[in-house]
Amino acid sequence: MPKRTDISTVLIIGAGPIVIGQACEFDYSGTQACKALRQEGYRVVLVNSNPATIMTDPEMADATYVEPITPEVVAKIIEKERHVVPGGFALLPTMGGQTALNTALSLRKMGVLEKLDVTMIGATAEAIDKAEDRELFREAMKKIGLDIPKSFLANASDLKQADRERYLAELARIDAATDSPAEKAAKRAKFEREWAAGEEERKKRYVHGALGEALIALAEIGLPAIIRPSFTLAGTGGGIAYDLDEFIEIVRGGLDASPTNEVLVEESVLGWKEFEMEVVRDKNDNCIIVCSIENLDPMGVHTGDSITIAPALTLTDKEYQVMRDASIAVLREIGVETGGSNVQFAVNPADGRLVVIEMNPRVSRSSALASKATGFPIAKVAAKLAVGYTLDEIANDITGGATPASFEPTIDYVVTKIPRFAFEKFPGAEPLLTTSMKSVGEAMAIGRSFQESLQKALRSLETGLTGLDEVVIEGIGDGDDKNAIRAALGRPTPDRLLKVAQAMRLGASDEEIFRSCRFDPWFLAQIRGIVDTEAEVKAKGLPTTPGALRRLKAMGFSDARLGALTGLSADAVTQRRRALGVRPVYKRIDTCAAEFASPTAYMYSTYEAPFAGEPADEAAPSDRKKVIILGGGPNRIGQGIEFDYCCCHACFALKDVGFETIMVNCNPETVSTDYDTSDRLYFEPLTAEDVLEIVATEQSAGTLHGVIVQFGGQTPLKLAEPLEKAKVPILGTSPDAIDLAEDRDRFKRLLEKLGLRQPKNGIAYSVEQSRLVAAELGLPFVVRPSYVLGGRAMAIIRNQEQFDDYLLGTLPSLVPSDVKARYPNDKTGQINTVLGKNPLLFDRYLSDAIEIDVDCLADGKDTFIAGIMQHIEEAGVHSGDSACSLPPYGLAPETLAELERQTRAMALALEVGGLMNVQYALKDGEIYVLEVNPRASRTVPFVAKVIGIPVAKIASRVMAGESLASFGLTPPKLDHVGVKEAVFPFARFPGVDTLLGPEMRSTGEVMGIDRSYEIAFAKSQIGGGARLPRAGTVFVAVRDVDKPRILESVKLLSELGFRVIATSGTQRYLQEHGVPAEKVNKVLEGRPHIVDAIKNGEVQLVFNTTSGTRAISDSRSLRRAALLHKVPYYTTLSGAVAAALGIRAYLAGDLEVRTLQSYFPDRVS
Repeated sequence: MPKRTDISTVLIIGAGPIVIGQACEFDYSGTQACKALRQEGYRVVLVNSNPATIMTDPEMADATYVEPITPEVVAKIIEKERHVVPGGFALLPTMGGQTALNTALSLRKMGVLEKLDVTMIGATAEAIDKAEDRELFREAMKKIGLDIPKSFLANASDLKQADRERYLAELARIDAATDSPAEKAAKRAKFEREWAAGEEERKKRYVHGALGEALIALAEIGLPAIIRPSFTLAGTGGGIAYDLDEFIEIVRGGLDASPTNEVLVEESVLGWKEFEMEVVRDKNDNCIIVCSIENLDPMGVHTGDSITIAPALTLTDKEYQVMRDASIAVLREIGVETGGSNVQFAVNPADGRLVVIEMNPRVSRSSALASKATGFPIAKVAAKLAVGYTLDEIANDITGGATPASFEPTIDYVVTKIPRFAFEKFPGAEPLLTTSMKSVGEAMAIGRSFQESLQKALRSLETGLTGLDEVVIEGIGDGDDKNAIRAALGRPTPDRLLKVAQAMRLGASDEEIFRSCRFDPWFLAQIRGIVDTEAEVKAKGLPTTPGALRRLKAMGFSDARLGALTGLSADAVTQRRRALGVRPVYKRIDTCAAEFASPTAYMYSTYEAPFAGEPADEAAPSDRKKVIILGGGPNRIGQGIEFDYCCCHACFALKDVGFETIMVNCNPETVSTDYDTSDRLYFEPLTAEDVLEIVATEQSAGTLHGVIVQFGGQTPLKLAEPLEKAKVPILGTSPDAIDLAEDRDRFKRLLEKLGLRQPKNGIAYSVEQSRLVAAELGLPFVVRPSYVLGGRAMAIIRNQEQFDDYLLGTLPSLVPSDVKARYPNDKTGQINTVLGKNPLLFDRYLSDAIEIDVDCLADGKDTFIAGIMQHIEEAGVHSGDSACSLPPYGLAPETLAELERQTRAMALALEVGGLMNVQYALKDGEIYVLEVNPRASRTVPFVAKVIGIPVAKIASRVMAGESLASFGLTPPKLDHVGVKEAVFPFARFPGVDTLLGPEMRSTGEVMGIDRSYEIAFAKSQIGGGARLPRAGTVFVAVRDVDKPRILESVKLLSELGFRVIATSGTQRYLQEHGVPAEKVNKVLEGRPHIVDAIKNGEVQLVFNTTSGTRAISDSRSLRRAALLHKVPYYTTLSGAVAAALGIRAYLAGDLEVRTLQSYFPDRVS
């Protein structure tokens, strides 16, 4: 059937900032949807608050709103866009994760969709409700005869119903009165205000009532019990309760996290096998299973935190068909008629009982994985189905249209996804995996066997693994090894797979291991095969025949792993392997198991054995002039979507000027690994071995112009040295210049030569030297390892005790497993080995300095200052965690001129070709250079969005040889302000302090853009999830040094009608300076105290600055309470001042929404 002609405009709601459970897979989905709908002639309107996304590039949609994703803001956008062109207006809510679904449902409940005649496409509100509401979903499954775990809903429905009836009765009473229409309207408005003011109090009643219902449910279900909140993301607020106290704590958290204040209390199916089905259905009831996915970890670990394998490998054909039929039945019953959904199942390995766990009526994290695993673009197809097409009418791009989308994908390889965690960023968080997702990224690998796929995925993680590396199991050697193994394998931790392999090396049987971890016996047999082969290689050495060596490589062994097993270097293994002619071949992802030829160059490597002659290589490199772009690998804190954005822009820009673009990456979430972003895509680990094999393949035909290592963060930079050693041309800034900027001694000499100032600093190559440097610098100082990203293990040291903890507590976490194995009982020896190559860097800490970021473009002759950003938090907070303003909001013209001069001097001295980022500190009028990064920085997408210039695209072309002058760039004259704010995952990690410091801990960012700094800041806060209050109580507790500087802000809030409460010292100071303030107890002063007030909903805003170990510890519970109860809190003086100004601007009038395009009417992409 033809596409719908009754609609002309489609609004796509994005997912907002990158958070745990909702990452850049939704940029991939949204970008696909934008492209697909515009190709069909629809006008596309997009709203997303995340500037680091490709989908928010102005050319992706006809109207792009980088605005907070709240129902109120989206309603304004709909009002503004509804009649821009004639025809119907549709809302597509299935491309932006839980954020978009919840926003769409709120718009419907507010009556906005009905009032403005907006059609919801992709999924109906009824279908979303039925899938997301735990009670409705349970009833739906019962109706179609599918088994579900025994469960009870706790939601205080009687209280909610009584309140609803009271609300409607009062409205009816007002309407029935004999008052004039104006009087009725006034009474109605007054009642609505009073009703809204009582929202928090009603919510407390609902939570209390639902908790009672949950306890009644627990009596039926027993412990352990699973708690699943409704309408939340990636298990937020949920968990597994093993005792009553834990149950009450998790239920309270779940009720608070659920926007409808309801949780499902469910029987435990811990240890059961978990499967997922990715299903697509069209309006004619054509259904296909795109991909089946099996979790290696059993039930009890969130699927986003589990190692997953596609296709499912341990189901019989009959079991698969039963699950397939059940998946389709679920979509039909829920009512998903035009798009993709993910259905999750659990299977009891003891008796085969199959239960449905849940379904997502939208594209999801698993959809992105399934799309990359099969080559079937689920989001693109779902977008076309949403506007009326059927599966048989949509061509399969991968096969060049030889097959329609109704062909169910068939794959002849195995895909493994392994999540990447960041527990090291959150001291105090237990590295335990539960039903609430905690991973921050993932790597995917493809091989011809599970073993090959698994080992490739392990080295793709970039955590130092070369395969199933040896690890230490705690308690081994203490006299009870069996119990030590049982305890280690019984706890779901990020490294449990490695512990399984280690247990095998220590003599544990597969049966013993299965009883502890519940990994399917088939997978254990495969892991056993790898471990046994390792032992054989250790005993016999590296094979000397091509066939024997190829068999090892076909099992996924890297050259580095074989080197570790045989005592050889990785380079030596590579040389021997190549001398024997053992090289990988490349296969294409074609959706059809080679049944049809695929013109799409989407490839993976394998070492399959030759069956008739040489193994078939499908790479077919072209004879064109080509550029290889190395991606960033799995997302992690410090290296995320911002770097993928730059890689994508390199692909787009170089394609436009005639280069063949070749992308190498292993992250299934990203736009860069979409098959149509680059001309050729290699889904491969980013290791020297894997990348050099790709280079050799591509150099066999055509001309390799060069490799771009500047855009993917630290990952490709680490490959610059082996690439240069192999005489591979590297585009842009030379590896030597990049190293000069990282090498503290060389960089210090450069700055001295240029006459630029640095904070007093030092460098240490051992623990002993560290103590000497620290004594010479004096306290306080900043210490960090060299060659790291995201401030890894960076700290501000204020006393000797902190420094001792750093040396003996923090630094050991940086020691790789092979070094630990070399010095098993010598911590100092381990650390000194690491510091010998990557020394510690010390800087005198500049307290209360202003930090500044500068991004620039250079080509060795000319420079262009793209953006000078002033941090809102003071120096000492990692730049990735600090809010920042572009243009700066408080720097003198002469300071700006000097910053530009210094930046140009360094860019020319380093002979930068492409992008460069400099971080400065401004203290007492003096400028200090903190660090220089001659590469893409995480601020590039934000700068590009604010100034309207695609800096990453220009940088790519400069790196490829064009002059900067040829672009005719002029300094941007901005009559608007952009504010970037960081978003944090603290709620996922109980026990972690939320105080910001020099180590980056944010997962994502949002942008506020407006004509005024205050409104832009307010938008950034709302976009990041902070509910900026319009009234209520502000709590203030600040250091003595901050009291005079925060006075005006607190006075402003008081004048705006806020009640002020404060701790004794701050309250006394405020009172003495004319600000009415009431005293409240600190936690240590007895109850009722400030934490009680926050928990009781009596505080709407927190200003709390602190320093010193004791003070920080004392105020920790305060910050935690504010976080859990969603009270905006500011732990820096500058943040508090900005918040007060933002609230004033917020109260002065409604937030205006404007398209990004309207800020730059003359922009050319």
